[in-house]
Formats: sequence, C-alpha cells, structure tokens
Amino acid sequence: MTLESFIKKIPKAELHLHIEGSFEPELMFKIAKRNNIPLKYSKIEDLKKAYNFNNLQEFLDIYYAGANVLITEQDFYDLTWAYLVKINQQNVKHTEIFFDPQTHTGRGISFDTVIKGILKALKDGKEKLGISSKLILSFLRHLDQADALHTLQTALPYKTDIIAVGLDSSELGNPPYKFKKTFQKAANEGFLAVAHAGEEGPSEYVWSALQDLNVKRIDHGNKALDDPELVQFLVKKKIPLTVCPLSNFKLKVVKNLKKHPLKTMLDLGLKVTVNSDDPAYFGGYMTENLLTMANALNLTKEDIYKLCRNAFEGSFLSQTEKNKMIKDLDAFYLKNK
Repeated sequence: MTLESFIKKIPKAELHLHIEGSFEPELMFKIAKRNNIPLKYSKIEDLKKAYNFNNLQEFLDIYYAGANVLITEQDFYDLTWAYLVKINQQNVKHTEIFFDPQTHTGRGISFDTVIKGILKALKDGKEKLGISSKLILSFLRHLDQADALHTLQTALPYKTDIIAVGLDSSELGNPPYKFKKTFQKAANEGFLAVAHAGEEGPSEYVWSALQDLNVKRIDHGNKALDDPELVQFLVKKKIPLTVCPLSNFKLKVVKNLKKHPLKTMLDLGLKVTVNSDDPAYFGGYMTENLLTMANALNLTKEDIYKLCRNAFEGSFLSQTEKNKMIKDLDAFYLKNK
C-alpha cells in the first residue's frame, strides 16, 4: 500500500476542530440565502479568494463574519452534519468538536439554538455514520472573564452533553491566566479543560494553561519547543498537543511547511497529534493535513501511525472505547505497514 493510500485509509481521530471553521463557502451561501442575509462577497469564488490571511486576526475577522449567517437550529445542524459527512469519507472514527457559543449569543442567538442543532447532528453522526464524538465549549479569550462566566452558567443545563471547556480566539495579549476563575468553576462543575496556547503566544502561555487552568491537552503548542524544561514536562506528563499544520501555514505561524516542528515534536517524544482546526478556511481536513506533512517532512507510515495513535490515546473517550479504536488502528497498521 502506498503512503498516500495508507494515510487516506488509516482510522483517525480529530481533537482540534472548530465547527464554525468547517463552514464551506457553498454551504455559507446556501444558508445566507435561506436566512435572507447579504454576504460581503457576491460569488463563492470571491469568498474563497478572501481566504488568504496574513495572521490570526485577519482570519478571525472573516470567521466571525461567516458565522453571522447561522441563525436557526437547522443551520447549526446543517453545519455540523456537513462536517461529519466529510470526515466519514476520510475514515475519521472519532471527533472532538469545539463550538464558540459567545460568537452567537453575542448577536442574539440563544445558547439552546446553537447546542441543540449541533447535538442533533452529532447524534445522527453516531447512528447513521458510526462516528463517535465529544463536544467542547470554547470561551473567546478576547472577551472578558465575566462574559465567560455567564456563558459557563448558561451551559450548565447541558453538562452531560459537554465534555470539556476550552479557550480560543486572539491569543496575543490574552494569556490563559486571565480565565483562571472561569476554569476553576468549570472544574468544580465536572468539566475537563483544554486551551489554545503557544500558537502565536509564547511558551509562557503554555505553562499558564497547564498551571493556571489545569488543562489536559494543549491546543497547538508550537512555541513549547522554545523552552526545553517545558518540553521535558510535557513528555513526562504525556500531555497531548493538538497541532494543526495547514492552519499554521495559512496563518503564517510557520513560513515553510518543510520547517514545521511536527517531526521534531515526534522525535522528542511529545504526544503530538495532527488536526484540521478550521478546514474550510485553511485548505484541508485530516487527510489533507497528514498528506501535506508526510510530503513536506518525509514522514513514514510509522510516523503517521504514531500521530493517529496519539490522537486516540489523547482523546476524552473512555478507556474501553479507546482500547477498541486503538485495537482497530493497530490491526490496520500491522496489515499495511
């Protein structure tokens, strides 16, 4: 089996996916028309051309503009279902999805509308496609802690539907410790925690996420390599890093994919995983990210297998569920390595 075929067929888990970032232009135009909301771009091609970002903030500006067309429960269902159909074609067996309620509640859409649409699609994804999933509520770090605490309170009726809380949006100038109180309250309510750190922000932000927010995973974490002591800690504690290569390239976090730190992270023994982040905006889902990095860094089948195994191990699945999926992964690898 060729490496390309191996990558396409290997069982995968995705741990870093923003559901609003899977909003493909075609679906965006369809929902905008349905809701009678004008878009800044007259044609799908014009919108796609706008997906040429110089930094995280430029991406976020268009990301939030796109989210504005999402109004009804059906819209959130359609958005989530489209993503599930896509990853089903790429043999993604498990996904852990971020959603940003503040992006929607801040413009008058109820929390209930957002989460009910997403949950209904995830239920159908399990029943119709066999894809298991977990949902992560992500706080917007450019907003204040009071807003985050209010959002957490609003989410409590859905405690059994949400596995963890996260932290995303503009990283620079918004260190993790800004939300220490929110994450402590979330922990008291039984939520696990993850946080974006070390994407554009420094390695100190990774330390802060670990120490102040008590996170179980670091989303991105590229800048962790700047601190050998931090690398040692992450390896020792087996903290997963949910790295997003195409996102890093599109947002200029790395200038050249041949110099992406993914292989270095693997070689250092870090529990690194590959994910798509916002695939509609960054040019690829799981398979495209793995294929691109295999070509850029000369990754082997063993490297791909390790990345996929790290993802299942680093997921929030129960140990029984993990074992079952890893058994299938191992069998695929042994047969095709």
